[in-house]
Amino acid sequence: MSDSVPTGHIAPAGLYERNKARPFLGATACSHRWLVAGEWTEVTLAYEVGGSGLADGAGIKLAMKFYSDWALFQTSDPTAANFVSAEYEAGPLVPGQSPATVQALKVRFDQKGHERPYQKAIVIDVIDGYLNPGDRILIRLGDRRQGGPGTRVQTFVEQGFRFRVFIDPLGSQKYAEVPGDCVIDIVPGVPAALRLVAPRLIAPGPASLLLRADDAWGNCCLDATLDATLTLTVTGPNGTGPEGESARTVALVPDPQANGWLVRREALDLGAGEWRIAATAPGLVPAEAFITAEDGAPRAVYADLHVHSNDTVGTNDTAYNLSYGRDVAGLDVLGYTANDFNVTERAWTEAVGLIDRYNEPDRFVCYPGTEWCGNSAAGGDHNVIFLRDGPPRFPADGRGQPVRSFEWNESTRGALRPGAWPLDDLYAAYRDDPEGHLLIPHVGGRRCNLDWHHPELERLIEIGSAWGQFHWVYAEALARGYRLGASASSDEHQGRCGGGAPATAVFGARGGLTGVFADRLDRASVGRALRARRTFATTGERSFASLRLGDRWMGEVVQAAAGDALDYRLLGDRGWENLRLFDGDRLVWERDLHRELGLSETKIRLRLGGARIKDRYRGAYWDGGITVTGAAVQRVEPFGFDHPEQGCWRRDATTVAIRTVTHGDSDGVELALSRLAGARIQVRLAIGTYVKVGNPLTPPPNPHAPEAVLDIDGDALLANADAGRVTRVLPGTELEVTVERVTEAPLPRDLAGRIPLADLALAPGREHPLFLTARQRDQSRIWTSALFLTP
Repeated sequence: MSDSVPTGHIAPAGLYERNKARPFLGATACSHRWLVAGEWTEVTLAYEVGGSGLADGAGIKLAMKFYSDWALFQTSDPTAANFVSAEYEAGPLVPGQSPATVQALKVRFDQKGHERPYQKAIVIDVIDGYLNPGDRILIRLGDRRQGGPGTRVQTFVEQGFRFRVFIDPLGSQKYAEVPGDCVIDIVPGVPAALRLVAPRLIAPGPASLLLRADDAWGNCCLDATLDATLTLTVTGPNGTGPEGESARTVALVPDPQANGWLVRREALDLGAGEWRIAATAPGLVPAEAFITAEDGAPRAVYADLHVHSNDTVGTNDTAYNLSYGRDVAGLDVLGYTANDFNVTERAWTEAVGLIDRYNEPDRFVCYPGTEWCGNSAAGGDHNVIFLRDGPPRFPADGRGQPVRSFEWNESTRGALRPGAWPLDDLYAAYRDDPEGHLLIPHVGGRRCNLDWHHPELERLIEIGSAWGQFHWVYAEALARGYRLGASASSDEHQGRCGGGAPATAVFGARGGLTGVFADRLDRASVGRALRARRTFATTGERSFASLRLGDRWMGEVVQAAAGDALDYRLLGDRGWENLRLFDGDRLVWERDLHRELGLSETKIRLRLGGARIKDRYRGAYWDGGITVTGAAVQRVEPFGFDHPEQGCWRRDATTVAIRTVTHGDSDGVELALSRLAGARIQVRLAIGTYVKVGNPLTPPPNPHAPEAVLDIDGDALLANADAGRVTRVLPGTELEVTVERVTEAPLPRDLAGRIPLADLALAPGREHPLFLTARQRDQSRIWTSALFLTP
């Protein structure tokens, strides 16, 4: 085709040449090249109309990826936060060219406004007229011109965050991608807090400690240097005081071998006893960790078996995520999991090669894996961990049959190719080699459906992740008779695996970890331990838990005599407040450490927990407060809040306000009162939902439980010496509100004991899946794998 100017007709002079020189779909530009994670600002993006022009009724989408927790945009209040606006600017005309006729632009925000992964979209409709090539649309994110505070940027670090523009030039609802994304680096903020990562239980001798500096949102910092003081203290026999102390000053500088992160590893040589390690630096939140060194201690390594990178829907590339797991999170074991339908064969092959290079026995074990992304009606999400060395069977099995759930990615150009669907087909692909594979059902966007189960392939179930905490799925699986052990992972989409910090959107909980009792740190040994269910699950902490019957460990199938007893051991860092033993979904035994240590006459706690539903967007959004009359509120202490946008504050002399979100986890506020006798306690909480569609300033109420209201007499709490609590169970998934008395005594970090089987009233002759779950004062949790016991 010739680009010469046609002749023999009438047209504006020079317009043909100018429009032919323009990109047909237009071009975009951005006011920023980098932003600080979580900062408040105004960002301007300009779209210049290309040679296509835009018809009356055309549309423009400014989209970003689904996983981003950039604050939700709104268009209803220009004086409020996160207001987004769009305005039209006419471009220059050539002689004889008519001006555009567009009358208005209509702006809206839709979280599902475009295709995965660029789902969150600002949609701009062209109203009553057309636009010329060269005209511009200015989009202001966090428009401050009418007094708004701006927009809150995504809270986690990303190399090359992208805004992508799509246009529908004809008004046909068929959108095309505008070449040239607006690319912004989201960088960490200044150091705000120190973090320590250490094993909780070891044998006396060498130990490795990791120290790092994070910003206010939990991102590991770069480009800073600071001096920190490490203090090692041997605690007394009851944890009551120091028997000896040593301190050293260490320089925390960017590590060129670890992407420039502000991290440092310290080698320790620890004798028997409990050691407290404290890290301090001027102006930063200090860190604390505990290590118990004792002869004969079992070896527990910590694993995150569910980590995504940007070859599907994660953040940053695979090398970054593997490095973060090893060098920042201090993981022993990492499982990379690509969304099976979304990863290209080239990206998969490159990732497997990279994982093999990072895998280093006795230092850092890496497994390749996939996430089978089946709808819940077809079995639901399952991770596949490839435990053997050598090329994994993916994307086809040994017979050449596809093992993807389906295939859909940008290279398939809209076609959706069915694969191993439903879950039965996935079982069939790997059932000939169960020892080489581990399938882990989990609750994420498409929750696992326990109508399906393969006893040889499925040996663990994921109880917690950045999506939330799911005690209910473990209890239900065991109640169905499935022999499954406990695991927890990050399901990390935000580049912070290994118990990483929560985001502010759907990934609103702290990522979990799996503790694994392995003889050695290599693929074969860890794989055998995982399949043997020699595991426990934490909500991201290096806590420790064990449950035994004599020399038989959790995960095993055992026969028991009438006089046998269970032995348990828990090690934490914030003090254990509650310990429960379940037989499947039935509570059979409990310890309340607050009650054992003596309930306070003046101190109470408001505790919120659970989720709205079992499926995606499960978060319960709490907004309200607790009012105390007849007594003075002398001190307020929060527990369990996940990030800076959750919290509590003194609204006035009698009311403490609270705003938070729970995704199956629990948050709490402790109040020290001048007295409880004669006091009146009122709780008023609205419960909202995640805004998928509509105005973020007016989130819809939870339809099944729009509010929680409690009116409590302080004298009644004092009179109820056995419990000292009032709980309101709400419609939902473990959704409840509790007001309770708490102890003022220190809670134990090290908790051990025996549970006689005779006290449990277990039915003889049938199998009982017995597991422990415990909660610390900071609302972190732990679960053991079950002992499958027949009395």
